[in-house]
Amino acid sequence: MKQSKLFGKTTKEIPKDEVSKNAELLIRSGFVDKLMAGVYTYLPLGLRVLKKIQAIVREEMETLGGQEIYMPALTPKDNWVKTSRWDEIDVLFKLQGTGDKEYALGSTHEEIVTPLVKKFVNSYKDLPVAVYQIQDKFRDEARAKSGLLRGREFSMKDLYSFHRNEEDLADFYEKSKQAYLNVFKRCGLDAHIVEASGGVFSKFSHEFQVFTESGEDKIYVCNSCGRHQNEEIVENQTLKCPYCGNDRIIEKSIEVGNIFELKTKFTTAFDFTYTDEAGKEQPVQMGCYGIGPSRVMGSVVEVHHDDKGMIWPESMAPYQVHLVALGDDEKVLAQAESLYQELIKSGVETLFDDREVQAGQKLNDADLIGLPIRLIISSKTLDKNFVEMKKRNSSEVELIKIAKVSKLFTK
Repeated sequence: MKQSKLFGKTTKEIPKDEVSKNAELLIRSGFVDKLMAGVYTYLPLGLRVLKKIQAIVREEMETLGGQEIYMPALTPKDNWVKTSRWDEIDVLFKLQGTGDKEYALGSTHEEIVTPLVKKFVNSYKDLPVAVYQIQDKFRDEARAKSGLLRGREFSMKDLYSFHRNEEDLADFYEKSKQAYLNVFKRCGLDAHIVEASGGVFSKFSHEFQVFTESGEDKIYVCNSCGRHQNEEIVENQTLKCPYCGNDRIIEKSIEVGNIFELKTKFTTAFDFTYTDEAGKEQPVQMGCYGIGPSRVMGSVVEVHHDDKGMIWPESMAPYQVHLVALGDDEKVLAQAESLYQELIKSGVETLFDDREVQAGQKLNDADLIGLPIRLIISSKTLDKNFVEMKKRNSSEVELIKIAKVSKLFTK
């Protein structure tokens, strides 16, 4: 992609109404545009990142055994009334249509997926089954001020599993923990499993938390036994670990995912049962598992940045290489164009800064955008048939022969 043609531009101005680092950097670098509080347009650079995160999530959910579906975002009131959540969920966006019919925009999809799966499950032979979707969710958040971390419209992967008994649910639930850890590791996040409130469903649910000073959550961390707890379920706010008795520390953290054993809460509401081997009706057990790809994107920016801009992990960077031509020397521009075409032909995702702007702006923008590798061609390097290569997460600069550049990225 030639940067002169890229839709979206960088800016030096810090958004006045944004308090989070992820929103500041993503807006300044031209990855997203803010429509209103908690609602963002993904520009080409940002959308490429979001799609890469979603692709990683898909791969791990398919490996786990999930099958992708896509459910409506516009949902009928009756389904929410059956589970008593029409009036219980305070962030639910409610709408009135023609004929005084009432609807809600999906903030979560238990009310839709449960009767859906019921249509296709009758016998024990039909279980277990797990379906997931990646879809925008809508929540009327009172505090939509943390950029992509707390949106009113946001990308969500929600997976739902259905089982014959609690043992089978527990087995899948444990496997989902590893799948989630795989997702976050591939996205460059060091996530920790944290016990959180299970509400009326179970003793605990589990959150996946990334420790960072910019986080909103407080986690009681036990480095002795490795069992961590969200502040909300810590009795008497004690620093003594209830499992091993050792001292704990408190870390600020960002929640990037959660999983929940729902058991029969929603299947009972929709009279969802199956027939076992003996011909008897049995309740279906259910679990839900959520990851927000947009929230992951914001979290990565919060964790991976410096005073110059973002530092994207290779797995989710919009482009792998930022090729920068410095100066207006025709030979420099011609050589940069030739290298750009060679990289593209070799399958290397490349952003080529061919803009007619000052060298300082190009270098500052490259740091702000934060692609993994920067290649610079200038009259100084061209005289020696070299290109200057620098990784975004390193201060070291290498001189590489132009003829060998594309081979560095060929696997």
